[in-house]
Amino acid sequence: MPDSDLPAPLTALKQPPPMHPDRRRWLLVGAATLVTPHVFGQSTHNPEPRPMLDDSMIDADTPRFDPVPALPGTPTPGRPGDFGFLDGQWRIRHLKRRGETWDRFEGEARCWSILGGIGHVEELMIPARDFNGLGLRMLDVAQRQWSDHWVNAKSGVITTPGQTGSFENGAGLFASTYEDQGKTMHSMGIWDRIGPGQCRWRQVYSADGGKTWAHDWVMHWRRAG
Repeated sequence: MPDSDLPAPLTALKQPPPMHPDRRRWLLVGAATLVTPHVFGQSTHNPEPRPMLDDSMIDADTPRFDPVPALPGTPTPGRPGDFGFLDGQWRIRHLKRRGETWDRFEGEARCWSILGGIGHVEELMIPARDFNGLGLRMLDVAQRQWSDHWVNAKSGVITTPGQTGSFENGAGLFASTYEDQGKTMHSMGIWDRIGPGQCRWRQVYSADGGKTWAHDWVMHWRRAG
């Protein structure tokens, strides 16, 4: 830049008149509000600490389960980045119902956000059971509602319409209905215990319209590394 284009020294600039202390304070507060960013990938729907994962609940001969939250009458609108808490590499302890018994095994996953946070991908890998799959979550921007879909690696078919839901008081509640031998069944996927380096996913079913729920699958997620 030529010397003639350089600005005048700051000391030569005309100084503004002193600002009243009260006005300065309110301007600083307003500026801080404007520049505080929404950290992408950071869970903002979970402001309070959540209990740590308790592996004894799924390791016991008779597993113990937390109550199933009620679905909201008016769901909280979804936002880009709601699933950002899952981004990264994970180790997972599984508890899966097999008829009248329970199967316990280890697995892993890697997850990442897409499309500016309105989409989220989970690649689930369970070598111990020769099982792999992909979870795809998408936010309907107009409706502000999340949908959760699954793809089994052996079929390559995406489940539709998937489970729809929202995050309520720090827990993601995603529900669907389907027919089983002429009976209407309700299912729900629950993301809870969301905290630094951990979260939990539960799959539950109801045959009585949601009055009672039976747990089918529980995953304890912990960050790898």
